Amino acid sequence: MTAENVLRALEAVSAERAEGAVLSVRDLSVRFRLRGGRTVEAVSDADFDLGAGECLALVGESGCGKSVLASALLGLLPANAETSGTALLAGPEGADATDLLAAGEKTLARSVRGRRVGLVPQSPAAHLTPVRTVRSQLEETVRALTGTSRRARRKAAEDAAERAAFPAGHLDRYPHELSGGLAQRAATALALIGDARLLLADEPTTGLDRDLVDRTVDELRRHADDGRALLLITHDLAAAARIADRVAVMYAGRIVEIAPAHRFFGPAGPRHPYARGLLDALPDRAFTPIPGMPPELSALPEGCAFAPRCPLATELCADRPAFTAGLACHHPEHPRA
Repeated sequence: MTAENVLRALEAVSAERAEGAVLSVRDLSVRFRLRGGRTVEAVSDADFDLGAGECLALVGESGCGKSVLASALLGLLPANAETSGTALLAGPEGADATDLLAAGEKTLARSVRGRRVGLVPQSPAAHLTPVRTVRSQLEETVRALTGTSRRARRKAAEDAAERAAFPAGHLDRYPHELSGGLAQRAATALALIGDARLLLADEPTTGLDRDLVDRTVDELRRHADDGRALLLITHDLAAAARIADRVAVMYAGRIVEIAPAHRFFGPAGPRHPYARGLLDALPDRAFTPIPGMPPELSALPEGCAFAPRCPLATELCADRPAFTAGLACHHPEHPRA
């Protein structure tokens, strides 16, 4: 099969995926305006689709824009943020899709957040009400999202806590009495209650030991397996390898590769040199760190942002590579033997 035919086949797959997607993102960009006229290009031209029953893991170094992307989808960016592009969330039961980037705060607050899109936040303490116990917050969320009768709310709240491995003996504690790991599990329990068709999990395993990491991501995977969609934002490549169907790699605000998880973590490996470097830095692999540091998002180069750290860089990298067939690179790696 020629390269042209391969590209045409990949474009056909992308079109089919977009048609039935729970979430379809095109050219999503986020820019922050700073004092003195400076700007930060936090996310640039993100393109991906996420289907029912699928988990997409978004990975990359800290500060690359992963959490900003999630905040943009939920309308939770600060006032100095400017967004462009589209993020179409499929409507319920054949209703029209909602463009999350164009929707107003009233729409997002009343019909999107919690109901159609759930969030496991990166900073759970900021999302828990400090003057109410975990139990009362769970029961209130059950009431608001499911309409469960008063008599059944207690049991529903306890079931939600169990799903997130939150111990029943801590349900009557206040957020300030919880460890970071317990707060994370409480936030996960709250996010799971509504059984939202799309779940955004932003670093959901922070502060958890390995056994709880596995239990938490397995529960998130079950959320997707029931016909919903999961966007997992994580530094934990082992967690991504455990539950993801596809992996999107972000560098300096831009998605540079999207690949099937079995290929990304398997013998063939990823094709982008940065993605290859992420895996090679793991202790159970080459344990070789990527040299250098990521660029400042306020001073991105015109060409490939990874070029200063890339062993394959040439003069071609002075031009920004287009994102084509799931890859943005002038010098893609060949599959490993």
